[in-house]
Amino acid sequence: NPLLGHITTFGGHPVSCAAAFATLKTIQSESLYQTVQPKANLFRQLLQHPLIKEIRNKGLMMAVELENFEIVQKVIQICLEKGVIIDWFLFNNKSLRIAPPLTITEEIIQEACAIIVAAMSLQQ
Repeated sequence: NPLLGHITTFGGHPVSCAAAFATLKTIQSESLYQTVQPKANLFRQLLQHPLIKEIRNKGLMMAVELENFEIVQKVIQICLEKGVIIDWFLFNNKSLRIAPPLTITEEIIQEACAIIVAAMSLQQ
């Protein structure tokens, strides 16, 4: 009975699979994949803070490792109150999970990173 244990992504239902296939076709036809690395680099450039132990990512799916679950929870709560939706991982509660849409703009990345870093600064 883990917290968030009920979630799944494209859980295998035919409608979910059709939506996933349509999404992949859109990503290809609109060349959204070409913007991923520059956006990931911008996140890495802007997410600088002494509390950050490591940033791991595959494209825009990012894990920002902090000291402990307590700090992660506090940062998440502040971010949610400020309109930035982030979470943690069930298998690693010491890392923030950042997974924006591929269509995220540089301006929104800058705004979100400023909020995340400010939330971390409140934990020192």
